[in-house]
Amino acid sequence: MQSAVQFVHEQLTVKKVHPKFKAGDNVTVNYKIVEGGKERIQGFRGDVIKLQGVGGTASFTVRKISDGVGVERLFPIQSPNIESIILNKVGKVRRAKLFYLRERFGKSARIQEKRVK
Repeated sequence: MQSAVQFVHEQLTVKKVHPKFKAGDNVTVNYKIVEGGKERIQGFRGDVIKLQGVGGTASFTVRKISDGVGVERLFPIQSPNIESIILNKVGKVRRAKLFYLRERFGKSARIQEKRVK
């Protein structure tokens, strides 16, 4: 049985529907950026290296290589600033946290795509 506070919290928060993704998948996260009074949407495309947390506190980290430098960004899944999450490729990996990708670059940093039969 859940508490009344949890029940009210679930009713008031609008849950966005995002595609199911996991570590190793290649995603594009479109999120809002506020600069001064202007608001725009920017995409961040990279590989998901970890998912953590449950419910409202869940977050995921996306890593990409930009001009030869690795860039990681942590996104809360329930953030109002996330416009959409697009699943580009489903990766074939054997672990939940892909921190070993931080030491790799070039071809060894690639993740194999899972074939759909």
